[in-house]
Formats: sequence, C-alpha cells, structure tokens
Amino acid sequence: MKSLLELIKKSLPFQQAVIFTSVPRGGLKLCQPARMPLGFTKAYAQGAHAEDRLSWQSILRKKPVQPADAGSRDSFVGGEYSRQLMIPAGLEHVVAFPLAAPIFQGYPGSLHLLRTREQGPFTAAQISGALSVIKRFDQRLAAARAARRGHDPDGSILPGGLRRPAGLVIVDAKMRVQCGSDSWAGLDRHLKDQISAYTKRRFQQLSRHGLLVDRAHFSDTLSNVWACGVVAYKRYPALGEGNFAFLCLQPTCNEWLSLTPADFAADPDMARLIPSLKFMQRNFRDGPTLVSIAGVAHLSPFHFHRQFTELLGMTPKQFMYDCQIDQAKAELISGKTELIDIARDCGFAHQSHFTSRFRQATGYTPTRWRRAVRAISRTSHPA
Repeated sequence: MKSLLELIKKSLPFQQAVIFTSVPRGGLKLCQPARMPLGFTKAYAQGAHAEDRLSWQSILRKKPVQPADAGSRDSFVGGEYSRQLMIPAGLEHVVAFPLAAPIFQGYPGSLHLLRTREQGPFTAAQISGALSVIKRFDQRLAAARAARRGHDPDGSILPGGLRRPAGLVIVDAKMRVQCGSDSWAGLDRHLKDQISAYTKRRFQQLSRHGLLVDRAHFSDTLSNVWACGVVAYKRYPALGEGNFAFLCLQPTCNEWLSLTPADFAADPDMARLIPSLKFMQRNFRDGPTLVSIAGVAHLSPFHFHRQFTELLGMTPKQFMYDCQIDQAKAELISGKTELIDIARDCGFAHQSHFTSRFRQATGYTPTRWRRAVRAISRTSHPA
C-alpha cells in the first residue's frame, strides 16, 4: 500500500491517508498507517466501522465518495473520525476511494485521502486522476496474486473444476445481495441454498442478540466442502436500516500465511498474531501446544486464543488443521507418497484419522480427491 500512496502523491497532494479493509471476520478494519490516534483506533475496532458510511459507500458504489455524497445519515465523519483524527491534525477535507482487495483477494477496502484547509478541497480532476492510479494498482496487485497461485499451489481448485473463491458477500434480511454480487453469482446453486437457509435462521435469532458470529461448513453439488464465516448484525447503519449478514468465504491457508505485520500496521493486535501463523505452519507436524504458540505472540494462552479467534474468525486449532490439509493436498498432487506416509508427514495420529479429517475438510477421501484433481489437471493441461 505504501507504493500506491507514493504514486498518488505525485499527482495529488494530500496531508494524510488512511486505509480500511474488509476482513474474513465481518466488518471493516483499520490497517494503515502505523501511527493513528489510539482513541480512534479503539473506537473503530469496537464498532465505529458499523457507522463508517463514507468507506462503505465508496466500496458499494465502486467510485470516490465525499461526505456530502454519503448522505445525511453519515454521522461517522462528524463523530469520532473528526474529533480523534481530523481536528487534532488540522484536517478539513476527505475523499474515500474504493480498493478492490487491499489485503485478501475478494475482500474490498477503502482509501481515505485527507487535506488541510490550506490545501483546499479535492477537485474533480484530481479525484479522477487518483482513481485511475488506484485502478491500475488494483489490476497489478490482482495479476501478482494470480501469478503466485500458478496452476494451483494453494489447493484452491476443487474436484469438479471449480476454484474456491475467497471473498465477502453481504446480504440484507431478505437475502438481497448488497456487496459481492459476482462472488455470490458464481457459487453452486446447492451451496447458495444451504448458506441462505443457514443465514435466514441466524436472522431469526437476532431479535435476542445484537451480533451473531459463526464459522460453518457447507457442501456443494459435487460434495466439495466450503468454509464460510457468517456474521449477522442486528444493526449496521453504514449499510442502511435493518439486519445485515456478512458471508465470508474463507481465504486459503496460504493466503493467511502471505500476510506480514506491516499489512496491519495500524492494528498492533492483529500484527502481533501474524508471526504465530508462520510458527504454526512450520511446526504443525509436531503438534505444538497452545502455550508455545501463544509465546510467539508474547501472550498468555487464554488471551492468545481469545484474540486469535476474535480477529481471525477461527481457532488456532482450526488454522493448524488447515495447514495439515494444505500440506496433505500438496503431497497427494505430487503422487510420490503413500497415504500412510502422508498421514505421518502431516502430523496425523494414523491413516484413518487422516482420512476422517480430510473428508471433513474437503468432502472427499484422500484417494478420491487425488483422482479428481488429477482429472482436472489432465483436462487443463492436455499432453
């Protein structure tokens, strides 16, 4: 993101830039820059993102938005945002730009550029020029991610030829898609029916709760299993009136592992957990204890488990299972290792445990999964 800001500043002077990203846990998260007012950072994490109409309007409309464009209900800019961020720094003008995927593919975000009174408001030409820079940056970032994936090193291709997309879909209480329509349209009908039924049940339970958070698994017509975070809000004013649910199609294990602490420079709690992801990936075969994993983040086991689950939307144990399954897929694709050896290499107690876990995670036994993926490879790369 630093390179993006440098590109923009060549043609559009600004005083401050702030970057927000949607995350697999639902809502928006402040991720850049590193030095932000502590009060604002805490307020945003504790729920102010639900009032951030400026960011959400830029994301939903896919175009730059200024406070006057966001509507009279946007109290965010006139509230904590102004008191904690703008007034102390002498900032008066702000415009929000949509970002296609600042951290995770399929999870959009918003870039705010701010100016002082002396610098004056942003002109239409300046906004248009900055938007062109951002679109080119988004395209290069997407191309770089696709190149890293190659044919399928992250195991996101599913038997049947589908690719598991990570991405955010937001629906209202009538299951009308508000964000992520492309991701939703590309899903298998059987899968959509299951997610819809599950989400409707969660909406019915919101009368007793303000927020419901789940991580669930759903299967498509071809028996592939999909992990999805479902976060239902009784109120999310930035999106409008009524209930909203964030359907978070989960990133792959390797997408999580591609993160660096610098990606969440404005969120020290999240940045602190990232080295623990790398530690679990390196050591999952040995079954590291929660004490040893928490020690990497310099937290007690209790606080580590709570923060990890709250911020990532899954438990440390679930992440290590993902690492095990990811490694097992790589060995299955290579075709050079017997199942009993793959089970041992990936840290499973025995082959039957491996088979059971693999089927829970994918919907297939290891042998059937390998045959199906090899068939895809032969179709995609005929001799």
